[in-house]
Amino acid sequence: MRLTELRCVTAIGGGHGLGRVLSALSFLNRRLIGIVATTDDGGASGLLRRNTECIAWGDIRNCLSQLTTQPLAREVLNYRFNEDHHLVGHNFGNLLLYTLEQLSARPVDGIQLLSRLLNVDIRLLPMSESPVDLVASTKEGLHCFGELHVDGLLHMPASLHLSKSVPATPEALRHLRRSDLIILGPGSLLTSVMPPLLVEEFAQTVADSQAPVVFIDNLIPEQSPAGKVSLAERLQWMAEQLGIDVVDLIISSSPQPDIDKPWVQLHQQQSEEPHRHCASGLCRALEESLTMLAHKLPKRANIKQV
Repeated sequence: MRLTELRCVTAIGGGHGLGRVLSALSFLNRRLIGIVATTDDGGASGLLRRNTECIAWGDIRNCLSQLTTQPLAREVLNYRFNEDHHLVGHNFGNLLLYTLEQLSARPVDGIQLLSRLLNVDIRLLPMSESPVDLVASTKEGLHCFGELHVDGLLHMPASLHLSKSVPATPEALRHLRRSDLIILGPGSLLTSVMPPLLVEEFAQTVADSQAPVVFIDNLIPEQSPAGKVSLAERLQWMAEQLGIDVVDLIISSSPQPDIDKPWVQLHQQQSEEPHRHCASGLCRALEESLTMLAHKLPKRANIKQV
């Protein structure tokens, strides 16, 4: 089984990690779906959210900037106003997405419009179209509100949840149900991978899908509590939080003898950015994963959608 034979591939995460996976698999075009975390409350996203009632646009903008093939468009999306401007701290791409949301019936409509303008065929969907925040509870009984505080914890939280119940984006659930492969990560476990899985129906829909679920580990430890524990401990913690173990296979750059799951080694090319997965290495690892998981792939996967 080859990646090019899959009818629908869904990747879940946020920020740089998800954008890297989507960029590496961009040859799938419309058969590739990215479901993006929208709980960020720091930086330009946090600044915009403190002044408006909106989802966090930063990770969606980041994905679009990695998917566009137009260098100028990438610079425009990532442009940040400096201290000499009254919009200091804001990011132009975030403001553009927010504006398109205001002019559209739904946030997903604004994302689709900008995707078309950028000639991006990959479908990007927010985990939910309702604003929501991430909340962690510690073993000491403290509650940490917002991604910034969650990432600043010294230890893994006792529990992680959303600040309120929000519905999943309907198209996201629909694509999960028809997926032939679901990818989690790479990226921050607490603030990129987990938020979508905490949305109503999301984790159960992933678990109920016929598609195998592949977890891509980070190349270097992340700067958060999750970076201080082993991959086995992270996966165990995630399963406990969700009440179900959704992961079928691990892709990692180092051996994982403590994990009782199939494992594929990621062969990373030398890079000036040691945290950044190379596209060719990701594709090779995912191809090998498909071979190992052939028994779990839906029979419909070998019918390529044109």
